[in-house]
Amino acid sequence: MITLVRHGEAAAKWGDHPNPGLSELGHHQALAAAEQLSAQPISHILTSPMQRCQETAKPLAERLSITAEISREVSEIPTPPDLTLDRVDWLRDLMGATWADAPDLVQDWRAALIDKVHSLPDDTVVFTHFVAINAVVSSLEGLAETTVFRPTYCSQTVLVRKGETLSVQQRGAEAVTRIL
Repeated sequence: MITLVRHGEAAAKWGDHPNPGLSELGHHQALAAAEQLSAQPISHILTSPMQRCQETAKPLAERLSITAEISREVSEIPTPPDLTLDRVDWLRDLMGATWADAPDLVQDWRAALIDKVHSLPDDTVVFTHFVAINAVVSSLEGLAETTVFRPTYCSQTVLVRKGETLSVQQRGAEAVTRIL
């Protein structure tokens, strides 16, 4: 089993800060997630390099005495360097489209992310992002859309492996409001 966990609530709104940590509520969400996750067997913790993901992973890592590995492959979606739109507007447009519509930089990021998740050992927890979770789920479920569901803060999406095949056992809890 591999569990994808969306980070807790960030201290700054998306687009207002390039790498915010967690809000006070986000820290509480991370503690609650650590309590829930520690009931399952975990041998490996992987986290995005983004501060909000590292802070979300910290309570679980401390509780289990496991050092969280930082992995750029599970980080936030990259922004094209030649972007002429506001990043939030660009991402909103992308999230309403399909993966085939994404620029090469994003296609490469998605491929590396999916390869990384496939290579992970069972009993791994990955602290990552809304778009990254959608990238993995859409690939495993064979869906073209970039947004296939709206994982809320600290939601847990469970993947299972049967032989060489990885599949979604359960999508994480969904946000009741729009993220973007």
